[in-house]
Amino acid sequence: MKIVLTYVALLVLLVGAVALALLVGHGSLADPTLRSILLGLRATRVGAALLAGAALATGGAVVQGVFRDPLVSPSILGTTAGASLGGQLAMLALVSGSPLSSLAVSREMMLPLGCLLGAGLSLAIVLTFCRERTGTLTLILTGFILSSLFLALSSFITSLAQDSWDMSRAVVSFTLGGVGGVSTRQLLAALPLLGIGMFACWLWSDNLDLLLSGEDEASSLGVEVGRARRWAVTWVAVLAAAAIAVGGNVGFVGLIVPHTLRPLVGVRHRRLIPACALLGGAFLVACDVIARVFPSRSELPLGVITGIIGAPVFLVLLARSQREVSHG
Repeated sequence: MKIVLTYVALLVLLVGAVALALLVGHGSLADPTLRSILLGLRATRVGAALLAGAALATGGAVVQGVFRDPLVSPSILGTTAGASLGGQLAMLALVSGSPLSSLAVSREMMLPLGCLLGAGLSLAIVLTFCRERTGTLTLILTGFILSSLFLALSSFITSLAQDSWDMSRAVVSFTLGGVGGVSTRQLLAALPLLGIGMFACWLWSDNLDLLLSGEDEASSLGVEVGRARRWAVTWVAVLAAAAIAVGGNVGFVGLIVPHTLRPLVGVRHRRLIPACALLGGAFLVACDVIARVFPSRSELPLGVITGIIGAPVFLVLLARSQREVSHG
């Protein structure tokens, strides 16, 4: 009964966040001329925030299950940094007139394609170390090194973009996160990545549950640990590419959402993954509303909002879990 009530509450929360996002913002819906335009723009933002939030939260639940650590997020594998770097390179290629920009791909599709290729490059490097006998520590170190390398390259691209004001603004906005400039075609391009990644993670729920008991125990129960880990890392990379393509760099969603829901729905991934998708989407939609209505000259970056909200929430959850362990 508790799980059913939790799902109902999550659905109500999601519907409320979507309704608020459609009704609140700059511009009045009372004007019939502007109403359809404003609702169309806001609907695209809502769709992008829903997609990015669901992808990051689902990826967080999976990667926390693989590493058996609620303190990790999808960024630990380096795939989010790789996707971000790929997106920045795609933007740079468009502005600089690189031969890559003449490919049979529309300008709107260059960003999602760059994010997917960047995540794929990071995944390929991680998978070379993700063998049968590779421990989780090796994967964590590999992801950390890749993240550091890709972030350094991203900073280099940001410095190159300073020559163009428009390019510099676009790169910085993408780095800080936001769904304001997402087009419908970009959203539709990233949607299959979300669907494939979420469905695949849900299908692997039983294997992820067994991995929670330890690799030796899971192996004795018939799980091919190396294969399960490789596929889990692959789906997390796909979800990261989808999220970065429409939302840029947004932190804390994949960290706090699964951590919040485990006491409510349990640790079984067949229940946790759909719940994470609902709460992750609702959380990012609400954060986008705050970013839009905050009284400032320019719109606040979405990643800043999630960081300001997510860090204190995570500290509270961490303190509560430590108290439960000490009293248990």
